[in-house]
Amino acid sequence: MSQGQISERSRRVARNTAFLYFRMLLLLLIGLYTSRVVLRQLGVEDYGIYSAVGSVIALANIITGSLGTAIGRYLTNALGLGDMDRMKRAFSSSIYVQLIMSAAFLVIIESAGLWYLHAHMDIPEGRMGAADWVLQCSALILVLQLLSVPYNQTIIAHERMDAYAYISILEAVLKLSIALLLSVSPFDMLKFYAVLMLLASLFIRAAYARFCKRNFEETRGRLILDKALTKEVVGFAGWNLMGSGSYAINVHGINLLMNAFFGVAMNAARGVAVTVENTVRAFVSNVLVALNPQITKSYAVGDKEYCFDLACKGAKYAWIIILLVAVPLCFEAPFVLHIWLGEYPGEAPLFCVLALFSLAMDMGFNTLVTVMQARGDVKRFYVLTSAVAILIFPLVWIAYHLGAPAHVAYLIFIAMYVAVDALRLAVVHSKTGLPVRVFINKVVLRVAVVLAFSLIVSLGARLILPSEGWLRLIAVILVSTASICLSTYFVALSPGEREFVKSLLGRIRGRKDAS
Repeated sequence: MSQGQISERSRRVARNTAFLYFRMLLLLLIGLYTSRVVLRQLGVEDYGIYSAVGSVIALANIITGSLGTAIGRYLTNALGLGDMDRMKRAFSSSIYVQLIMSAAFLVIIESAGLWYLHAHMDIPEGRMGAADWVLQCSALILVLQLLSVPYNQTIIAHERMDAYAYISILEAVLKLSIALLLSVSPFDMLKFYAVLMLLASLFIRAAYARFCKRNFEETRGRLILDKALTKEVVGFAGWNLMGSGSYAINVHGINLLMNAFFGVAMNAARGVAVTVENTVRAFVSNVLVALNPQITKSYAVGDKEYCFDLACKGAKYAWIIILLVAVPLCFEAPFVLHIWLGEYPGEAPLFCVLALFSLAMDMGFNTLVTVMQARGDVKRFYVLTSAVAILIFPLVWIAYHLGAPAHVAYLIFIAMYVAVDALRLAVVHSKTGLPVRVFINKVVLRVAVVLAFSLIVSLGARLILPSEGWLRLIAVILVSTASICLSTYFVALSPGEREFVKSLLGRIRGRKDAS
């Protein structure tokens, strides 16, 4: 492949990443303020109920992400090969798959979900009616998000990240508006919040569908039932769902365990941590969403060298982004939460820090999953990794029975995902040929140096300024950011990446001089 083609693909990735970061900056500001308003309006008790019962919505994010990756693989593969007929059939098949999944999840929620809510969940007296509303609205939001997946993935496959960014910003503005409307709720505030969130999801689903039908040929016209391709997509999505399903059980099953052993106050603390985790996850996903289509397309056309290079870069960048937030939060979480929320649940600072390192163990190796999905043969990959990951839930249950504190769940998650990541790397190597030594050298060891150096330097800044306050917060943020950036530049980046940074800084300096 020519240098010009590589340069054009790199520019496309950079452009798409810029769109997504513009989106993420606005989403961060809007999301943090929205969380503050919702917590204040609902109160700790109702916020805890929504976090526990409404975890169906968070479950939806994991399920739709899993199915979206499976569907996106077929759409992107067909687009990379230039096969429009296969694109149409892949899109139609994904619609049928999502309809089947929606029906299945509705049956599960309306049977097992209702039973568990009334028989086992710790809901404060007099709030079961509101919890029922949350469950029903959450179930419908799950369906809407499932039906949106084929449209979302079509936008990503075509690398139209500008549209993806704008619709996401619209969704965040709607959620902020809902939070502000809580103060004028005509009836029970928690019920009102659940209904408005459902209406917002319906509106966003319609926006994605309208954009796709106006811009992409494969989303228009009659759906084509290709039984063979639908079966193939279902099989691929099923194995993919096994992986995300084990993650969902660990994350949201543990949420239910916390409710059973510690009550809704602990769910409120976990809800704050999940908000922080999801915000950072979205930042990391911006890089991966921009890289994933190129990883899949390059593998489809046999350019493994470029595919593996992108996988290493994506993993490295994911870790660095998480460290930029996690390191200062290690030392300043209580003060940051005080600024953000005012009063906050007592366990929230520790939960936030541990949640970010849990996220790093998952997302830091996520590009390996993309490489495996680009190949298509994912059965062994998901059977092995899911078999290890699913052990987290029973281990946490046993730990709680033995009297362990709530935060032990995060420690178990981190320890088990070390094993999961090792399995990911081993299977991807055996199936695709991705070199283990190169991945460890380019990603694992270099990121470890960045982490160690930034923690030591940031700890020094905190010790010099022992009093909590704005001065220490600013000092820790500046020192941690500088240490991560410098160690990343000199240790984590390749010579080519350092040259790119130099040229970028040179262009910026030249524009300033010209002005």
